[in-house]
Amino acid sequence: MKKLRVTVEGKSYEVLVEMLDDAGAVAAPRAAVQAAPVQAAVIAAPVAAPVASTAAKGTAGADDIPSPLAGKVVSIDVQVGQAVAAGAQVATVEAMKMNTYIYASKAGTVAAVLVNAGDGVEEGTALLRIS
Repeated sequence: MKKLRVTVEGKSYEVLVEMLDDAGAVAAPRAAVQAAPVQAAVIAAPVAAPVASTAAKGTAGADDIPSPLAGKVVSIDVQVGQAVAAGAQVATVEAMKMNTYIYASKAGTVAAVLVNAGDGVEEGTALLRIS
């Protein structure tokens, strides 16, 4: 056993350490050493970084194509005035490093693109309008 002095945050503590690498040395039992009080550190909860641009929250209307999840718009794959078929890919949204492809729920013409690539969106946010 070796007696060591350890300094933690400016406070010195004396501790007994059993050295296990000493071949043949048998440590004699000693009186228990009372542990020094330890102060718990207070850690602040992490704060999420703000998204550069976030599209307005809200429920998509009947002609709107909503985002199925919260994330970042990677691309808008159609333009205003373009005809789209039901099931055609119209946008891509990224969440947790995974791309989710957004498809038109009905055939029609793109009446408005409501978000831009790079925008942060919440679940249910209207991405574009098909009339």
